[in-house]
Amino acid sequence: MPQTAVIVIDMINAYGHEDAEALVPSVRQALPHIAQLLTRARESGTPVIYVNDNFGRWRSHHGELLDAALAGRHRELVEPVSPDEDSLFVVKARHSVFYETPLAYLLGHLGVERLVLCGQVTEQCVLYSALDAHIRHFDVIVPPEAVAHIDADLADAALRMMQCNMAAMTCSIDAITFDPAR
Repeated sequence: MPQTAVIVIDMINAYGHEDAEALVPSVRQALPHIAQLLTRARESGTPVIYVNDNFGRWRSHHGELLDAALAGRHRELVEPVSPDEDSLFVVKARHSVFYETPLAYLLGHLGVERLVLCGQVTEQCVLYSALDAHIRHFDVIVPPEAVAHIDADLADAALRMMQCNMAAMTCSIDAITFDPAR
């Protein structure tokens, strides 16, 4: 089985942005599934990599972003999925986890060939990240219950696009297998 990494997209979030209130209900639904996915990945030794928007804080680092998110309006949506001491962290400034980030280099260094994408927003950052992963020849898995959306119809369309146009597997987190650490 190819080496897998779990990519956690934009879950370190203070929810102060314009679409936050539309997003929060979906995050609440996805949160226990994301937490379960992270637990399973960590128990197997699978790398967990947080790729998070810097929210325009150009001098920030992952600790500062986490502190700001925990001090935000929805701490309860951040705490259950916060990075642990073994998590890796990449800061991004745009929608895709790959755009102008060192993620591809990191994945190559780790020997990763398969990505499990979780987090937010299905019809934006998850979709664009899945496309960029596909064109880089990564196998992509997106568990629908572990991604959050702003617009349910667009999210459904995005998941269909990932399946049809990007050969992404969309399946329950229970169907995802992780090899023990190499």
